[in-house]
Amino acid sequence: MLNFTIDTDKCSQCGECAKVCLNGIIALDDGFPSVLEDKVEQCIGCQHCMAVCKPGALSVFGVDPADSLPIKDGFPDPVQMETLIMGRRSIRRYKRENVDQELIRHLLEVTAHAPTAVNKRPTRLTVVDTLESMDTLRELATKAGLKALGEGTIPAGLERIGTYLQGCESGEDVIFRNAPHLLVASAPKDSLAPMADCHIAMSYFELLANTHGLGTVWDGIAKVVLDIIAPDLRALLHIPEDHVLVCVMAFGIPDEKYHRTVQRAGDNIHRVVL
Repeated sequence: MLNFTIDTDKCSQCGECAKVCLNGIIALDDGFPSVLEDKVEQCIGCQHCMAVCKPGALSVFGVDPADSLPIKDGFPDPVQMETLIMGRRSIRRYKRENVDQELIRHLLEVTAHAPTAVNKRPTRLTVVDTLESMDTLRELATKAGLKALGEGTIPAGLERIGTYLQGCESGEDVIFRNAPHLLVASAPKDSLAPMADCHIAMSYFELLANTHGLGTVWDGIAKVVLDIIAPDLRALLHIPEDHVLVCVMAFGIPDEKYHRTVQRAGDNIHRVVL
C-alpha cells in the first residue's frame, strides 16, 4: 500500500517530489502533491519523494520523515572517503571473538539500502553470526575440501583452489582464514541483475564494516567449496535452490593493523575523446 500523505501545514508547494518521481506518479493538485491513482502500480518504492522534501511534509509507505537521517553535513568528506576506499585491506588474521550481534544486524540493515536493478530487493544476505556456528561450518567445509582433494574430484578449471586446499592438511583454515563470521550473498537466478546486485550489496557491507573497525575478506575459496565442491553445505545454510550463490565474505575483528594506504597506478583507465 502506497499510503501517500501530505502535511499541508509543512508543505511548501515546491513541487520537487513530483519532479523526482521516476514514473510521474505524483502531480500537483491545487499546489499540493497528490498521487495519480491510475499510475500507483508504477511506483518502484524508491522513496525519492520523501527524501527530497525539505520540510518533511511528505510520507509514503507509512514512514515518518523525522525517523530518517538528515543528509546535511552527514557525508564523509572526499579525503575520508578516499582513505576508506584505498585503506581497506583484505584481512586474513582475525581475533577469536564474536562481533556483537546487534552491530552485525545494524550493518546488514544499512546494507539493505544498497542500490539494485529497478529498485527491487532480491538479494538474500545469509550470515553466520556466532563463532560457535562458524566453527561447525569450518569443520564441515574443511572435511569436504580435504575429501575432494584426496579423491581427486576438484572440478577441472579449479586446480588453483585445490592447491590452496592443500594447506588444510596441516590444520590451517585456508577456507575461512579463522574468521568468526561469514556473509553469503545470493539472489534468484531469474532476477534482473543477480550478480551485480549481490556484489554491490557486499561492497557496501565491506566499507561500512571497516568504518566500525571490522576486517573483511572476499572469500572466493569458501564460495567454491560451498557452491561447487560441497553443495550440501549450501543447503545447510538454507540458501534457496533457485538462487545463484554470487559471493562470500568472511569478517570479524582483525588481528592485524595497517597504518597507511597502498599506492597503485591507474593503468587500466581508458579515456575517450570524441
